[in-house]
Amino acid sequence: MNAEYKILIQGFEKWLKTLEYAESTVYASTNYLRDFFKYLSKAGITELQEINKTVIEIYHEHLQTRKNKKQAGSLSQNYIISNINALKRFVRYLQVTGKPVFEIGLKIPIEKEKLSQTILTKSEIKALYQACSNDALGLRDRAMLAVYYGCGLRRNEGASLDVSDVLLKEKLVYVQKGKGYRERYVPMSEGVKEDLENYIHVARHSLLNSGPQIKEQALFLSVRGRRMDGNSLLMRLKDLVKTVSLNKSVGLHTLRHSIATHLLQSGMSLESVSRFLGHQSLESTQIYTHLANE
Repeated sequence: MNAEYKILIQGFEKWLKTLEYAESTVYASTNYLRDFFKYLSKAGITELQEINKTVIEIYHEHLQTRKNKKQAGSLSQNYIISNINALKRFVRYLQVTGKPVFEIGLKIPIEKEKLSQTILTKSEIKALYQACSNDALGLRDRAMLAVYYGCGLRRNEGASLDVSDVLLKEKLVYVQKGKGYRERYVPMSEGVKEDLENYIHVARHSLLNSGPQIKEQALFLSVRGRRMDGNSLLMRLKDLVKTVSLNKSVGLHTLRHSIATHLLQSGMSLESVSRFLGHQSLESTQIYTHLANE
């Protein structure tokens, strides 16, 4: 297998992880793609531009006649379908990253992956903010939106924040436990600063006093004064989504995807959005250009 194919596999894997596919899907899809490239290499096909509809059809026939490595007999239909679906997913990756694409003419169903549905519009984000009440829990909800949408943090990054990581004076959020253990500072807008300030000085103080008398450093506190984990924060977001009757599957990562898309739509450069999100490469950020255009 040549160097170009190896780089494509790595990029495809990063893309799947950026979109937060299940680990099993990431693992299987990259393995299917690796098998495909090994097949191409043996067939003397070393460039994407050489792949066409006919090549895919011949590869499909190859899968139907290939022996099963783990047990007697041929490959199952589910295995073959999953293999071709992984290639369709790979073609989408090629499209959104501006690389040469090839056609898959096979009529094999792929699970619906409407990425645009995982992006909230600005009006939907506004509705979530408006759904926050004025009590302590409501102020905490606004702070949650400020961290995950306003600052674009990943799920674990937000849950791991300590109150000392919010630098209000400097208008920065210090992310100590970023992906790959990389640290970074994330700028906050005036609105984000105001929401975090109100939560820290009012709501968080009351939540801390309601719990046991310990020095809890966590930014997000439960009603018992303990650190909230990612699941607890997700449930609060689900409640807001239900309140505004949003007919979309929304998670904390949806807020991150949404702010990235909105920043690109507003004219921010790809490089700036990449730094904001804490991506190691522009390739991971490039997927949002496709969503922004949609």
